[in-house]
Amino acid sequence: MSDYLSFLDLGRFIVGVIILSYASYTDIKTRRAPNILWIIMGTIGCVFLVIQYLLTGFSNQLMYLVFIPIMIFLMYVLFQLGLIFGGADAKALMALAILVPILPTIFGFPLAFSFMPYSWVIFSNSVVLFLVLPVSLFIYNMIKGNRIFPQCFLGYPLNLEEAKHRFVWPLERIIAGKRKISYKPSSVDELEIYGSFEKAGIKEIWVTPKVPFMIPLLAGFITAFIVGDILTIIIGIFL
Repeated sequence: MSDYLSFLDLGRFIVGVIILSYASYTDIKTRRAPNILWIIMGTIGCVFLVIQYLLTGFSNQLMYLVFIPIMIFLMYVLFQLGLIFGGADAKALMALAILVPILPTIFGFPLAFSFMPYSWVIFSNSVVLFLVLPVSLFIYNMIKGNRIFPQCFLGYPLNLEEAKHRFVWPLERIIAGKRKISYKPSSVDELEIYGSFEKAGIKEIWVTPKVPFMIPLLAGFITAFIVGDILTIIIGIFL
């Protein structure tokens, strides 16, 4: 019977990788992911849950099914509070709550056990992996000689004309005639911000890349199935 569960979880893994990979591709190209993807993922997740119930039941794992609506509500709240990067990311995590509510077991994987709802494990893995970005930016800036703190952890210098045509946010503003760092995206139109620098005769500013969260979400999904709960492993190492 465990082999049946492994094949079901392998199906979940394949479905998740395919859909999240395509969503990452469209997110990179257009900064959008079609809603139909999450409908497909959620529907397939429901089918897998029905098959699992018919084959094995849920026995002591029933409590994890209760977390499906809880996780969906939690992701909605996080999105409304601006703690999740975009609507597609929130919808993806809602669909993942249905697709992978329970710890998967694929022939000995994942390596580390977690007692958390597995959609939360995927989310926390994604956040941990997303934190690799500042380290990568720091290394890049050290190589390029851009040793200005804390900007070197947040972005990189870019020509204004290039910035207008890339998926980046300006890290600087002109306020009262002075250049000042800004740690969050502004409600002011980006072209207006770039225009203020052009008027000041400044040709290059610090920018931060608009990295789609769908990419670390895909990485978090894969690591959740292979490694397990990264955060739990890190805490275990230090404790």
